[in-house]
Amino acid sequence: MSTPSTPPPPQQPPSGGFGAPPPVPPAPEGAPQPPAPSAQQPGYGYPPVQQPGYGYPQSGPGYGYPQQPGTPPPFGPPGVPGPPGAPEPAARPAAGGGNDKRTQLMIVGAALLAIVLIVGGGLWYTSGDGGGTTAQSDPSASPGGDKNQVSTPGTEKVPGNPKSKTLYNHPAPTVADLVSVNGSWLTDNTYVKSDVSKVVGYNLVDGSKKWEIPLTGEVCGATHHVSENKSAILFRPAQPTAENKYPPCTEVGVIDLEAGKLAWSGNVKSATGGDKPVQFSEITISGKTVAAGGVSSGGAAWNLADGKNLWQPKVDGESCRDTGYAGGEALGVIRKCGQHPNYTLHAQILDPVTGAPTASYKLSQGIEYAHIVSTKPFVVGADVGDNAKGGKGVSDLFVIDPKGELKARIPLVAGSFAAKCASTDVEKCSNMVVGNGKVYVPSAEHQGQSPSGRTNELVSFDLETGKQTTDRADAGERYTMYPLRMDGANIIAYKTPPYDKGGQIVSIDGKTMKETLLMENPADKAIRSGETSFSPEFSSEFRYHNGKLFMSKQNVSKPFSETEKDFLFVSFTAS
Repeated sequence: MSTPSTPPPPQQPPSGGFGAPPPVPPAPEGAPQPPAPSAQQPGYGYPPVQQPGYGYPQSGPGYGYPQQPGTPPPFGPPGVPGPPGAPEPAARPAAGGGNDKRTQLMIVGAALLAIVLIVGGGLWYTSGDGGGTTAQSDPSASPGGDKNQVSTPGTEKVPGNPKSKTLYNHPAPTVADLVSVNGSWLTDNTYVKSDVSKVVGYNLVDGSKKWEIPLTGEVCGATHHVSENKSAILFRPAQPTAENKYPPCTEVGVIDLEAGKLAWSGNVKSATGGDKPVQFSEITISGKTVAAGGVSSGGAAWNLADGKNLWQPKVDGESCRDTGYAGGEALGVIRKCGQHPNYTLHAQILDPVTGAPTASYKLSQGIEYAHIVSTKPFVVGADVGDNAKGGKGVSDLFVIDPKGELKARIPLVAGSFAAKCASTDVEKCSNMVVGNGKVYVPSAEHQGQSPSGRTNELVSFDLETGKQTTDRADAGERYTMYPLRMDGANIIAYKTPPYDKGGQIVSIDGKTMKETLLMENPADKAIRSGETSFSPEFSSEFRYHNGKLFMSKQNVSKPFSETEKDFLFVSFTAS
């Protein structure tokens, strides 16, 4: 591939910005000022819980709000307004203290009493059978956050019978070590899944193999975005050997998902010189541009159609380099400058053809890694001050306008939400979707109405104000719910099941938050065992489209025992 001319250096991003929870030190003159925390914003006060496996029977501490001594609990679950004149939820105190256990029991009792009062007063939100159903030409992608899209219809239809049956379960390949099988895509006709040093397409009628693309080495990265029926992967140039167990991740490839072929592949040399190909850790697509980046090695971009090298970022005098890109409706990048521990991060939107920044926002000192949740609107996540708990990787969201100025900051209170971002990857956040001018996030799992029941809710934050809205969709007793993607103005979500049920796919109306059941999987123990072995919390990929659900692994490893039955993917189809 040819090396293009170096794009112009990024424009000077605005100074200031955010990097620490309130109180925030005064920003330099001319810097965007943080919005003041709203006293009206609903408190999200579930106690922090250690998140168990996604899809497994779960247990944990009781439902309730930690309170300052003498402070009455707020009315009902987060996001549900209390009766007129009810007090606002109190600020969460620091954890610890010798009376934690007694306080917790009091909290549980008070919260259960509040639920009774709410149900009696007619304020309890229930799931309905109606509501919209909605998918796009790219079933893997999410639309932007324009509020006008609240009226945009989706394409997912309600099956005649949402009771599903197993379509095809593919056994996990036999491997001697941990192997990446990152990447899965679901089109109208084919399910495409990365395997050990290959990519395979499967028929949606019976799960039989349609085609196979052999690769020189292990798949080490993939994007979920699809453009012109194509998607992109990273793979190694060779198989592992005793001398070189992990060959570098240097090869970029574009897959034609319908034709079942590798449209093109190749690598690129470093923009700073040298003969070795650049190593990458992430890849994405925006329109006709494929972009790949690495935490330490920089990035590059290619034309989707023919693989022509479009541009490479240049490492400048401040040691700035592109650590990773995010695609979709626009192309975003996290650019890191400086040396450890004095890094400065810039979140930028790029011209996908030239690589020149069109907007740039400077995050404050102390943030080492940032993530891009959405490129249009531009939403960036970060773990500010190591406030994210339980390995969630994100404590705050930053909404950035087209001029590169901060529009809103959304704090995701530790232990209260189930959104998650990988520790170092730029485009690897899960359990939150952006649409309708909002970001939809599930609450942390908490105790339901029964002592052993666990549940949660899907809520949203307004991207203009950063405040939590009144949106609320309940997972239902003993279910927990996680958003998968937008479908027009609706949200497609998966519900992990209790021990005696199968999982569900629902469509949630973007206006009313009313739920429509699209799929309910069998409760049979053996089938359910296969289903619940997959989890977004544990490197799994969920794809739903046209009454078909595929759940697959991103990594496979040597089984713990010879009798252990493991799957590369399982799939279900509704009538």
